Amino acid sequence: MFKNKLIYGDNLKILPTIEKESIDLIYLDPPFQSGRNYNMIFEEKNGSKSRAQIKAFEDTWLWDQTAEETYKEIIEEVPIPKLKELIQGLRATFGSNDVMAYLVMMAIRLVELHRVLKDTGSIYLHCDPTASHYIKLVMDVIFNGKNFRNEIVWCYAGGGIPKKDFPRKHDIIFRYSKTDNYIFNIEYRPYGSWTKTFEARHSLTSGGEKLDTEKGTPINDWWDDLPKLTSYQGEWLPYPTQKPEALLERIIKASSNKGDVVCDPFCGCGTAIIVAEKLKRKWIGIDITPLATNVIKNRLKERLGLEKKVHYEVIGEPVDLKGAEELFNQDSYEFQYWALGLVGGAPLKSEEKKGMDRGIDGCIYFFDGKSDKAKKIVIQVKGGHITSSQIRDLKGTVDREKAQIGVFITLKEPTREMKKEAVSSGYYKLPLGNTSYPKIQILTIEELLEGKKIQFPFTDITSKKSERVKVKGEQLEF
Repeated sequence: MFKNKLIYGDNLKILPTIEKESIDLIYLDPPFQSGRNYNMIFEEKNGSKSRAQIKAFEDTWLWDQTAEETYKEIIEEVPIPKLKELIQGLRATFGSNDVMAYLVMMAIRLVELHRVLKDTGSIYLHCDPTASHYIKLVMDVIFNGKNFRNEIVWCYAGGGIPKKDFPRKHDIIFRYSKTDNYIFNIEYRPYGSWTKTFEARHSLTSGGEKLDTEKGTPINDWWDDLPKLTSYQGEWLPYPTQKPEALLERIIKASSNKGDVVCDPFCGCGTAIIVAEKLKRKWIGIDITPLATNVIKNRLKERLGLEKKVHYEVIGEPVDLKGAEELFNQDSYEFQYWALGLVGGAPLKSEEKKGMDRGIDGCIYFFDGKSDKAKKIVIQVKGGHITSSQIRDLKGTVDREKAQIGVFITLKEPTREMKKEAVSSGYYKLPLGNTSYPKIQILTIEELLEGKKIQFPFTDITSKKSERVKVKGEQLEF
């Protein structure tokens, strides 16, 4: 029986493990070659206007050793002669630069995506005009130019207006099928008053079949009725490149049916799999950062009431102490984000300004039942050597930040002196009733993996997608 899957890791390594011709619909919104970094934004919660940034992914591909090895793999191993010729020709034109790295790294993934797609399936690749013309060449070779179905232009408003250019207000979505026998469900829009008679007389499919004009007229390949998200919309998250659910709903309804499998190999904040779940499709989501998978797990729980292990599998994240140690040794910052995800903490530290976190790696906010002001839990995550002095430092951070609770998450077992230092901090007592919680709490990764939780009033508001609370008199957004 198929079970929905959220997979942490590089999709280039994961896609070969997926069964051939097992996916009905692929949607991907990979990083564009626009030469800029996207960051996931978290506002500071101390009343100031400063903002810390967490790098969600780099919107660039560099020509490095990995790109060179991938290029050689395409030339030597991929059994598509025209792709070899195209990639060699493009490299002769562009040289070994970042544009070429982007094309090489996307090409090898598109080969795998073609392999896992069913004969009745379709793929939608979302890009911007910066790279669309190059990517279409690659897709024409891999999916066959005759299977190109649409260049969808998604038009939107908002953003800045350049002084010496026309405003750039659209993205490109390439739609390809794998064969001529593909799923497609027509979506209609209401007639405009002047077009009603004309459309009713002339609405035929490309095969000459009369359309059901009572439903309206089929939507075109330019979509100007699906605006970009803003912070005022309920589904908005502080996540870069987030797309509106309405956009994914249109794509998923058009090219899949209930029970079909939808795959997003660059799933980011998870909009595609959220919509797939709502539309009763099965799904596979893949992302390379624990930050993204944490966001997705929170969305699945808050929006749809889905719990990992019960409603879907989480693959690739550490499940034991050894796996956690391996992640820490591989990338200490990814370990930190993953550890914060175990307790539902929002990361606040900036990768752009390492060492400037003021002793805070993450926070949780809650209400105490008396005041409408959010109360704060500050969190520190340590994977290396630990001492009792770090607990004393955490106590000082809690006092400075006027937080109610401090949490110390450690990969290693705490010493006896550390435990004594934590206990000496006393308790945070709720203003209503006699309930109290340790003011300084030490939790090991092993304990968290076994299900232990932070002790605090479970009115957590940290991970909610768009809820405003007052912190020191200011309106802040989570």
